[in-house]
Amino acid sequence: MASRVEVALKDGVRDARGERVRNEIAHFLHLPVDGVRTIDIYTVDAALSRAELEAAASGPFCDPVIQSWSIDLPLASGFEWAVEVGLRPGVTDNVGRTAREAVEYLTGRPFAAGEAVYAGVQYLLSGSLSREQVETIATGLLCNTLIQRYSIMSAADFMAKRGFPVTVPRVTGETKGQVREIDLEVSDDELLRISKDGVLALTLEEMKIIQAHYRDPKVLAERAGQGLGSKPTDVELECLAQTWSEHCKHKIFAGTVQYEDEQGNKQEIKSLFKSYIQRVTKEVRQNMGDKDFCLSVFKDNAGVITFDDNNSLVFKVETHNSPSALDPYGGALTGIVGVNRDPFGTGQGAKLIFNTDVFCFADPFYDKPLPSRLLHPRRIFEGVVEGVEHGGNKSGIPTVNGSIVFDERFAGKPLVFCGTAGIMPKEVNGIAGHEKSIKPGDLIVMTGGRIGKDGIHGATFSSEELNENSPVTAVQIGDPITQKRMFDFLIRARDKGLYRFITDNGAGGLSSSVGEMAGECGGCRMDLAKAPLKYPGLNPWEILISEAQERMSLAVPPEKLDEFMAMAKRFGCEATVLGEFTDSGIFHILYNDTTVAWLPMAFMHEGLPPMQIPAKWQPPVNPEAPARYREDWTADLLELLGRLNICSKESVVRRYDHEVQGGSVVKPFTGVANDGPSDAAVVRPVLDSFKGVVVSHGICPRYSDIDAYHMAANAIDEALRNYVAVGGNPDHWAGLDNFCWCDPVLSEKTPDGPYKMAQLVRANQALLDYCVPLNLPLISGKDSMKNDFYDGSVKISIPPTLLFSVIGTIPDVRNAVTMDFKRPGDIICLLGETKDELGGSEYLAMQGYTGTTVPQVEVTSALARYKALHRAITGGLVASCHDLSDGGLAVALAESAFAGGFGCRIELDNVRFGGDQRTRTDEVLLFSESASRLLVTVHPAQWSAFEEAMAGTVFSQIGRVTDDGRVTIAGLEGKTVLQSDLGALKEAWQRTLREL
Repeated sequence: MASRVEVALKDGVRDARGERVRNEIAHFLHLPVDGVRTIDIYTVDAALSRAELEAAASGPFCDPVIQSWSIDLPLASGFEWAVEVGLRPGVTDNVGRTAREAVEYLTGRPFAAGEAVYAGVQYLLSGSLSREQVETIATGLLCNTLIQRYSIMSAADFMAKRGFPVTVPRVTGETKGQVREIDLEVSDDELLRISKDGVLALTLEEMKIIQAHYRDPKVLAERAGQGLGSKPTDVELECLAQTWSEHCKHKIFAGTVQYEDEQGNKQEIKSLFKSYIQRVTKEVRQNMGDKDFCLSVFKDNAGVITFDDNNSLVFKVETHNSPSALDPYGGALTGIVGVNRDPFGTGQGAKLIFNTDVFCFADPFYDKPLPSRLLHPRRIFEGVVEGVEHGGNKSGIPTVNGSIVFDERFAGKPLVFCGTAGIMPKEVNGIAGHEKSIKPGDLIVMTGGRIGKDGIHGATFSSEELNENSPVTAVQIGDPITQKRMFDFLIRARDKGLYRFITDNGAGGLSSSVGEMAGECGGCRMDLAKAPLKYPGLNPWEILISEAQERMSLAVPPEKLDEFMAMAKRFGCEATVLGEFTDSGIFHILYNDTTVAWLPMAFMHEGLPPMQIPAKWQPPVNPEAPARYREDWTADLLELLGRLNICSKESVVRRYDHEVQGGSVVKPFTGVANDGPSDAAVVRPVLDSFKGVVVSHGICPRYSDIDAYHMAANAIDEALRNYVAVGGNPDHWAGLDNFCWCDPVLSEKTPDGPYKMAQLVRANQALLDYCVPLNLPLISGKDSMKNDFYDGSVKISIPPTLLFSVIGTIPDVRNAVTMDFKRPGDIICLLGETKDELGGSEYLAMQGYTGTTVPQVEVTSALARYKALHRAITGGLVASCHDLSDGGLAVALAESAFAGGFGCRIELDNVRFGGDQRTRTDEVLLFSESASRLLVTVHPAQWSAFEEAMAGTVFSQIGRVTDDGRVTIAGLEGKTVLQSDLGALKEAWQRTLREL
């Protein structure tokens, strides 16, 4: 008989969890809750004696200093309502599993089959609430009903029944196993209805291509041989929908674009991906010759470059925008644990060394009406931050770098970029670490978590705009602890050569992972009835396309299977043989030995013709912002420092562990008080070597309001500025492009599709124009093309956004440089030229303008500057270095000053200026965001050597570091135009998001 153990905080001990829930109820639900207290519940369904239960309750379940416990007696008192939340039957219960293992260790004997411990939480609510309001709290905040169950009880009922009954969430029942045939011999309207109702995201043209396939006499004859008719099964149709989705197939980037510029010149572009992104890397690698450091690009889950003589670097950045819009916590958690699997599943497998995250939100203080389907931006903000925190911290992977960008247009859909890097051996068992293969006869093995209903239609739902009918079941539910256990097992299996091929079960689930793997050898035969499920009730098509998390698919040679399975058992990681790979040319799916899908590989992967997409560029017309003249710009700087896109994100960053694994060198914050904003991260992945990895990024979506071409160029340049600012080697850098775009395909609901497509073309052209002369290969990337909300009347589209990430090496991490001023008397030097380029700046946005003069990157001078700076840093000539970006020179000076705890005196007349001298004003010099500029400090004794290192580049002495605790700037006329003490500057910078 099951027993119930309750663990509560002792009187007088602060319940931080309860306080957080109370605050969230007040903020998000506006309900009158006076207080919330919490109690942990452990349901022990095992044959334990009373003494053993007491030992468990008082030992591993409880901290005796701050907690008390009871067995089969309620601890709750002094409340109006109680809500108890636990996991549904079959959902992985990591707390319960750990509790079971602790009891087994305590008693010295394993649990019998069917015995377990189940964990839950009881929330005690005080306040004048109705049952309906408590239901709202339970379903809106306390419980994710997809994976959790809840019970509500009033205080009176609770006392009468002596608490909640002991409930054991056992799994019962059988899998449905139903397969339907879909009649496609219907009207065009009916074909579209089938696609829409099924969340297939297939266009009419695509539905008609599938219709034609099932009319082909040759196809029908083959199907008859397998006992199939002329109608596709739901398994086949769902599989094709996932495989052909925009999310998986990248149809827009693979399409044929008819582009017309503002002069009427026309150009046909066959595949943006091939014409620009692949071309960049091909040309760069040709230019590098025998210095080519790229090992694997665009053909695996992540890009691979060299690191040292024994190891290679692996890097991937993904997006999880649509799931995060519906379920911020679950969507973002899955984003981080999902991208973890990409580098892990690259080549023969990589050890993960760090995470990097970039979020784009609407203002968390947003106070305008929102369409009913949209969550408030603050709720999205807090849910995403918490999801990535839990996913990253529980995986034992440091989060070393990131950004948060704010724009009201992200209210329609947030952007959640999650990236992970790994390190893999150059060679594994005599084979290059980045290479893998499959042979017919290899076994299909799935390992890790079980399959559930979470994540069904994840790929297709992410291929459409968010709307009022978007299904919450499309959101995957991540479990970092199960995934960590799987990673530990598979790294060991890799080193022993127990598998030949590995890949992630990501978008599309088994349909994509096994479908792509089958392409390596020419076919597969897989029985879905063998797949382990979280709970009964899944039909075969759901098993095939579910994106339930923490799963990998592998090709295991038959002769290695026993050793592989034995090791999996030792590590407590479930592994299941689902079938075998073949050379039949067929994606052959069975359920209990009955064929439920028979899809030719060629049709599955190559049966979709390229989209035909019109694109027409017309530069937007933005009003000019009036020039402003002031005698004192201090108030403007203080206001800028507090703006969301500039202010400190420390309240978010401190929630992430950037020290785990012990390799962090340049951390997210730096300076005398460790609260200044680092430009990039430096990590030492091999702890007995001083060679390091540098990771940085650039993102500036505001510039696309003027021209997406220059938006992309500035994103590239910002990433490179950040990279070289800490000491990154410009001869060993590589880029990743992550495009997030509003829908660029012309349709009734997107009449401006050609303009948005032209923006995408121009952004890709910038990649080609800038990355090739920079010798910057693109090694991986991703696109997310339907970032709109549309409910039939209101449409909210994100600004076209490119996140450009850079990874590379620093020869010796002991030479790494940080952005904080180091000592009084140091010379302050500005590298690069300032121009009248306020367009798209944070300064103009503060006034409500966009402007027209967007910063433009001069690639030749920028590259020369970055290489010269690297020589200076390597030579130990640079005390501090900080890039200039949002807010321009004034903000960079303030940040370097308060980070270092030293002031500065600056003369704007010494700033090198380019262009029309009539536009050279204090305003422009202070706040222009001209590209390729860095703020450097140099000790006077090293100035001559620094000048020599920077010879041939543009730079200027603009002032000195001081010990007076103030930033003082003299304007062009010699008068002081800005002065503030460091405390006021730092407070303005830290105040905005301090409490979030």
